[in-house]
Amino acid sequence: MQQRLSWIVEPPLQWCDWDPLRGGLEGHALVAAGLPKAVQCICETSGASAQATVKAQLRRPWWHASRWIGPPQRFDAAPAPASMQMVWANMALHMSAQPQALIGQWHQALAADGFLMFSCLGPDTLRELHGVYGALGWSQPSHSFTDMHDWGDMLAAAGFAEPVMDMERIILTFATPARLLQELRGLGRNLHPDRFPALRGRHWKSTLEATLARQLADSASAGQLALTFEVIYGHAYKPAPSARRERRSWTKTKTELRAQSASSGEREGFSGD
Repeated sequence: MQQRLSWIVEPPLQWCDWDPLRGGLEGHALVAAGLPKAVQCICETSGASAQATVKAQLRRPWWHASRWIGPPQRFDAAPAPASMQMVWANMALHMSAQPQALIGQWHQALAADGFLMFSCLGPDTLRELHGVYGALGWSQPSHSFTDMHDWGDMLAAAGFAEPVMDMERIILTFATPARLLQELRGLGRNLHPDRFPALRGRHWKSTLEATLARQLADSASAGQLALTFEVIYGHAYKPAPSARRERRSWTKTKTELRAQSASSGEREGFSGD
């Protein structure tokens, strides 16, 4: 996502980082470094403890010169309507119980000709883990993730113009089942409506770890455990209410975009005109 900022012709003067703790505080630092003059609105919606963590990690120290000479920082529950020129939302959308309402909030926060940049997990994510749970006769380990074409339709329905979507599949490897499960716990919760509703038995975890070690071992990675993650990237802009939806110059052309985004991994593209 940070590389995609180079496609923006006119850098924003005010931008909002939506739920930066889930998206990675390192990512916020990269974007802030690339937009040194832009006002930062930091919006953390996942609870008081998360808000405190974000403030502690991102607030500039009182003794640092950037506190006075750098652009202002605001820590808000939500940005004021039509106040942002960019909303940046990394890994937030797939964890929302009401994603269309969330997209509507992003649209409301943006000024006319402002743009949204986001990423989320796609439907091929954790396909190996789903296979393990299915073979053991267990309920699904995660909720279903939305296809990028459906995200494009939702963006258009919310009033965004020229949504452009693409995706890549990334294989992550883990040395042990314990390390794999630790990573999954950090990524979020299982929101599947039919997830297991009670406590697991005494031997459930040892059975899971033994099955993961046996079925996910990848010979190409020296026996490490491999999991697939499908990462969806999207961006779109908010047109002026009376403006016709026609190609704008705020990003590079879609032909240039596709050529740049096909640099690595297995990718697909979608453009919802």
